[in-house]
Amino acid sequence: MKIETQITIHATPKKVWKILTDFERYPQWNPFIKSIEGKVAVGNRIKISLPDMKFNPRVLVFEENKELKWLGQLLFKGVFDGEHRFLLEELPNGDTIFKHSEAFSGILVPLFKSNLEKNTTAGFEAMNQQLKIQAES
Repeated sequence: MKIETQITIHATPKKVWKILTDFERYPQWNPFIKSIEGKVAVGNRIKISLPDMKFNPRVLVFEENKELKWLGQLLFKGVFDGEHRFLLEELPNGDTIFKHSEAFSGILVPLFKSNLEKNTTAGFEAMNQQLKIQAES
């Protein structure tokens, strides 16, 4: 199962990236991810807090001004895994398409499917909108 959202932001990928990776400021603007703690680097585990959940995913990709991706797992691989991705694509006019997605797999995914489709998608879209507001102001 995959959730995919995107938004066009009238700012450069560099500016969007700066806001997206200023994790200390997340509590001030981000309605979906309340905090990210730890050294965000490929291979490292970080601590992420959502309004109703905390987890410690492993960073898979950290490419400046382009992409951040991590893999979170519930208990162990194959139970409930989520590969979360932020991708910035530069448009010819210098604007940015911000793509925010997550691919879910594991035996528990069917149990959470409707909740993920409704609440997680809404959370992604709320974060996208607030990131747009931050970058365009």
